[in-house]
Amino acid sequence: MPFLYETKISLENGVSLNHGDLASLAYHNIFDYPLTLSELLRWSVGSKSEIPIEARQIIKFQNGFYFYEERGGIVFKRLLRKRISTRKSQIAFKAAKALSLIPTVKLVAVTGALAMENVSDESDIDLLIVTQGGTLWTTRILSLGLLWLKRIPTRRFDDKFQKDKICLNMWLDEDNLAWRKDRNAYTAHEIAQIVPLVNKNLTYERFIWKNKWVKEYWPRALKVQKLNIKDQSHKSKFKKFYNFALSFCILIFEFLFMKVEKIAFRLQYWYMKGKITREVVTPTRAFFHPVDWGKVVLSRFKSN
Repeated sequence: MPFLYETKISLENGVSLNHGDLASLAYHNIFDYPLTLSELLRWSVGSKSEIPIEARQIIKFQNGFYFYEERGGIVFKRLLRKRISTRKSQIAFKAAKALSLIPTVKLVAVTGALAMENVSDESDIDLLIVTQGGTLWTTRILSLGLLWLKRIPTRRFDDKFQKDKICLNMWLDEDNLAWRKDRNAYTAHEIAQIVPLVNKNLTYERFIWKNKWVKEYWPRALKVQKLNIKDQSHKSKFKKFYNFALSFCILIFEFLFMKVEKIAFRLQYWYMKGKITREVVTPTRAFFHPVDWGKVVLSRFKSN
């Protein structure tokens, strides 16, 4: 599959597809995901993506989707998966609503295939959790316990039956939001496609700002804006006192949490230590991904 920089084709419906569109079709074809015109615009590739295109493939337009002619069946598959995703999204909303009750949970977001409404019936429900600084592992214990009390099934290590279970496989401390390793088209897409369900104190916007490098791979995929701190000098004396008292209480809360958090991390790390392969387990982040899907996806292009 040669990488063509000046490719441009015209379809029967009058729409012209440039290299960025064709590369996007090639990428999403791996996931059996035909694209609408608006999605082609959103997921047009950037300068760093280096996604090769299948120059000999014939592009078809049918039922509002663009896809390779020989892959016509993926249109029906996407429509079916969208219906499945709607049902699973309801479970995700239920879990997010429960997790929002925990004060140290700052962001709950859908990730993976469900974020693209492209999930299979047997799959689990991947969620990203961002916690208040210095409380990740304590929050994780509270989250698992609360979901258990709410009778919302969660996926455990080496759990073969995963259908409709909540998989809390990505945890971030709000003070460590930047994604520093594995910056590639796959990781950038995964970040750009997440759907926030709970978003306290503009945590999602801060997460996107810290990872604005995503736009080098998918420049139109999301909107990035720098957050400005508002001037609070105009607030009443009561409001200022309330904010001071609240901040003081939070400081005490965080102080008490420090030792508890260290114990929570050590206990959970001890439990996981013998099972860790390529998972990331640190005091400020936890990624439970035993398979490097980014490497798998990108290698499919190289192997061809």
